[in-house]
Amino acid sequence: MDVARLCSELVQIQSENPPGNTTEVIDFIGDYLEGIGIRGIRTRCRGGRSNLYHNSPENRLLLCGHVDVVPALAEGWTHDPASGRIEDGYVWGRGSTDMKGGVAAILRACTDIVEAGHDLPVNLAFVCDEETGGEYGIRYLLAKGLLTPCECLIAEPTPPYTPCLGQKGLSRFRVDFTGEPGHGSLYPHAGVSAIMEAFSLLEYLQELNGRVYAPPPELAPIIETSAGVLGGIFGIPGIGDALRKITFNPGRIEGGEKANIVAQKCSLVLDIRIPWGCDPEKLLAALERRAPRGRIELPKEQGAPSYTSPDAPIVRETCAEIERVYGTAAYPIVQWAASDARYLRSAGFSVVEYGPGDILRLHAIDERVGIANLERATDIYAGLIGRFSGAGNHA
Repeated sequence: MDVARLCSELVQIQSENPPGNTTEVIDFIGDYLEGIGIRGIRTRCRGGRSNLYHNSPENRLLLCGHVDVVPALAEGWTHDPASGRIEDGYVWGRGSTDMKGGVAAILRACTDIVEAGHDLPVNLAFVCDEETGGEYGIRYLLAKGLLTPCECLIAEPTPPYTPCLGQKGLSRFRVDFTGEPGHGSLYPHAGVSAIMEAFSLLEYLQELNGRVYAPPPELAPIIETSAGVLGGIFGIPGIGDALRKITFNPGRIEGGEKANIVAQKCSLVLDIRIPWGCDPEKLLAALERRAPRGRIELPKEQGAPSYTSPDAPIVRETCAEIERVYGTAAYPIVQWAASDARYLRSAGFSVVEYGPGDILRLHAIDERVGIANLERATDIYAGLIGRFSGAGNHA
């Protein structure tokens, strides 16, 4: 099965998160690997949240990908998001970019190695739950000690010449505010509005967004390059500053009892992305001080910004393979979002992200991945396996 057809088959298998059931897609991958002589071990967690891994301690490389996808409404799509349609040089559908295309390229690269007469000298992890924090996915496998620390590539979508060696930190939590109710006609002279207390915290976050943080010296030139790449992708002036600043999204706010009552209750759900040079714990403490009438829940997701050394073998070898396949210079960047990479780094892995995909269609209507992009990623992954094992022609 060629990589485009493989991607299409994966897209057609339902694995939206929520609800997060990945049993069917993991079984498909497990059966595929068994068909080429590779035994993967499947794990099952509640709600059908399933993973598959293949681990040998002597292997020096882990290839990793998540199989859950964000939900999609069919409205507005050129092709049904579950169709996996192959047309106009693309595979279309939810998850084609994030990241069943990358998973398909890993599987096809493994097939190429086996068909060349080699044992598969690489570890594999296909996981659930990445889109909602990884508790039942990569974090589960790491907590159980099922993966051996080594060099690691996650097949997340990236620009074609730029593997990603780091991600901003993440803090995602809820704040419950309590005010003092009163007659709405007398506010703000009487009463304390919980809604306005929430607004005050948002004003403080807007103030924090104006600050620029200094990264570690070895990361500074990479952030500068990454800012240019980010600006080129989105075409928005100044968007590269997001890599040096706290960015935040008030994803949900709910409060008040009635239009003529000063609000007694208000809840705010925040997603905050943390740059290098900013301590997440100190940031949380500062937010608590600025919200005296707010009760901050312990963050459901909290992690410091992380990165892999630019001198790590996985960074050097990935760049070398990109240059071989594309015939142009490759260089590492850092990313504005978060992924499973942070958990793997904390567990002792050296991690880069590199994979096929249309970045502007990520989580969007008409998500798609280019077939040529899939084929080149497959070649790069096969080359990496060779470089870390001696298998194939690229060692």
